[in-house]
Amino acid sequence: MTADIQRWIQGLDMAIFAERLRLLRQARNITQARLAELVEVSPRVYNRWEKGINVPHFEAIVKLADILQVSLDELAGRKEPSQDLKLRNHELRRLCQQCDELPDEDQRALIVMMDSLVKKSNMTRVMSKAASR
Repeated sequence: MTADIQRWIQGLDMAIFAERLRLLRQARNITQARLAELVEVSPRVYNRWEKGINVPHFEAIVKLADILQVSLDELAGRKEPSQDLKLRNHELRRLCQQCDELPDEDQRALIVMMDSLVKKSNMTRVMSKAASR
C-alpha cells in the first residue's frame, strides 16, 4: 500500500465515514446485506463498517464509492455528496453504461421496452389506488 493511501485511510474519521456510508446506502435504497454482497464481504463485516467498529481495506472503500456513485472524499465525509441524479440500482447502472455503447437501433428498441415497463408499472399503481378507494 502506498504511503498516500495509508495516510488517507489513517485520516478517516470513522464516525463520519460510518454515518456517511449508512446515509448513502439508505438514499440508494440498498440493504446492508445487498451492499455487502456487491462489495464481496460478509454482512457481518459490512455491518461493522457502518457501525464504525472496523475500517474497510482501501480496495473495499473504492468498491463502495463506485457502487454508491460517489467520490472517495464524498464517501469519507470530506466533501458533500453531489446532487446529480444517479441510478440507485448498481446492476441497472452497470447495464445502462453497457447499453450506451450499443448501436442506435438496439438503443431505440431498449427505450421502447423500458418505456412499456414504466407505463405498465404506472398503470398498475393507478389501478391499485382506484381499487382501494
